Amino acid sequence: MKTILSLLFILVFIPEIFAQNELTPTQKLASTAKVWGYLKYYHPKVAEGTYNWDEELFKVLPQVKTATNIKELSQVYIDWIESLGEIKPSKKCDTEKDIQYFDKNFDLDWINNKQIFTIELSEKLKFIETNRHQGKKHYVSKRTGNVDITNEIDYKNFDWENEHFRLLTLFRYWNIVEYFFPYKYQTDTNWDEVLNKMIPKFLNPKNETDFHLAMLELVVSIDDSHGGFVTDNTSTFFGYYFIPQQIKLINDKVIITGVYNDSLAKIDDLKLGDVITKVNNQEVRTIFQEKEKYINGSNLPSKKANAYYAICNGSSDSVQIEFIRNDKTFSKKIKRYLFKDFKYKRKEKEVKYKILEGNIGYINMGTMKTKDVPGIMKNLKDTKAIIYDIRNYPDFALYKIANYISSTRNDFYKVIYPDLNYPGRFIWRDGKQWGKNGELKYKGKVVLLVNEKSQSRAEFTTMGLQTGDNVTTIGSQTSGADGDVSRFEMVGGYRTMMSGIGIFYPDKIETQRKGVKIDIEVNRTIQGIIDGKDEILEKAIEYINK
Repeated sequence: MKTILSLLFILVFIPEIFAQNELTPTQKLASTAKVWGYLKYYHPKVAEGTYNWDEELFKVLPQVKTATNIKELSQVYIDWIESLGEIKPSKKCDTEKDIQYFDKNFDLDWINNKQIFTIELSEKLKFIETNRHQGKKHYVSKRTGNVDITNEIDYKNFDWENEHFRLLTLFRYWNIVEYFFPYKYQTDTNWDEVLNKMIPKFLNPKNETDFHLAMLELVVSIDDSHGGFVTDNTSTFFGYYFIPQQIKLINDKVIITGVYNDSLAKIDDLKLGDVITKVNNQEVRTIFQEKEKYINGSNLPSKKANAYYAICNGSSDSVQIEFIRNDKTFSKKIKRYLFKDFKYKRKEKEVKYKILEGNIGYINMGTMKTKDVPGIMKNLKDTKAIIYDIRNYPDFALYKIANYISSTRNDFYKVIYPDLNYPGRFIWRDGKQWGKNGELKYKGKVVLLVNEKSQSRAEFTTMGLQTGDNVTTIGSQTSGADGDVSRFEMVGGYRTMMSGIGIFYPDKIETQRKGVKIDIEVNRTIQGIIDGKDEILEKAIEYINK
């Protein structure tokens, strides 16, 4: 009887146990990406640049592939770690008690994942954390707070069909974000899940364009308007042919807002305010949803602002559209052109400032320079209000403006910087104060105008101006990409960026993805575009005249 029961145990339970220990290719490669990146930034010998860490990855990948279960895979990693040399205990790694950490990004719990790693491996990895590299780093450095990625080989002429290089592309970028992107905790898709999702796409692309689209999707996954990625292959995918009209997405429809070339635009007789509902018999909403994973942006308004190339572009010189004009629906084929054919010239720079009807001052922050502030404020000192239009990219004039619209010295932001000696952790710091104590120089109302074009320095400027004495912010959700930019190259030399430091209001509310705080929300409407109205500006004037 005992023999029969033993046989039953072997037949029923042993296979199940082994099955539980078996690992999928994605699980193996995901754990390799994490271990490789962790050793890169934590292991004393690796972090100081002793090894060619790319080559080390290429050496270990075949061993990872042949490992079939947790024990075998963990042994691959253990042997790898031991080959790097002895790690001496370090007292320098004791966390300073006075450091205030921002830890929403920090999570090394994967080290203790018993579904992937043995206890022996977990203990080795934990020991490395406790005795991690201190001092100058080989692969990363600081520049004005945010990180510089250093000493990475670009492999500009690498063969995209080489699986090892494709995986290196994914692993390198994923780990840069994992340890040094301040807003990782905000991504729509958990960053670990992004890794699991992208591994099959990097492992088995159908062709070179498919590989480039995988890179683009990876960059877009950080949900950061600063994150951009363009190659010849991605551009070819969307198409080099443009319609001659400028467009904006409102309510899942394409609205004609202007033209790139008057004569070419007249050929197909599309007018300002025409509403395109279908492109090549596909609804605009469907096109946007299908291509959203390739359109960068911190939030939906910024994604829609960046979607112009993904909706009406194509590889042919014509396109079938359906559009609405005066409540009537029309269908026609219209011409598309190479952008160079437009011979497009941006409008002459608008005036820096003017006085609107009703004695209201208006300042275009996109054209005004810091040096202009004293003269302009002198000329506008007797107005009943000043409108600061920040729907653009301003100069660094906010500190000078503070002397006029604020009677006290104010905190207007806090910041988090990456701790290079403890990768993945970020340190809170107080930002600069602005303004100065004394009598208020400008006593009228102050109104700030913002929308999805307000990005980065524009959002930072808005945060500063908002602390003035009589300030109201009017407009729509801003881009949600605040903080200095970290620029770096992916494998192949392809350039990309990300927000490098975290910017918060003094109450620690982030602007990233959310945008700046708005007092009176106003969104552009289709009818407003048709009528040629600036609805945000009109609302500001209405508010001032109350």
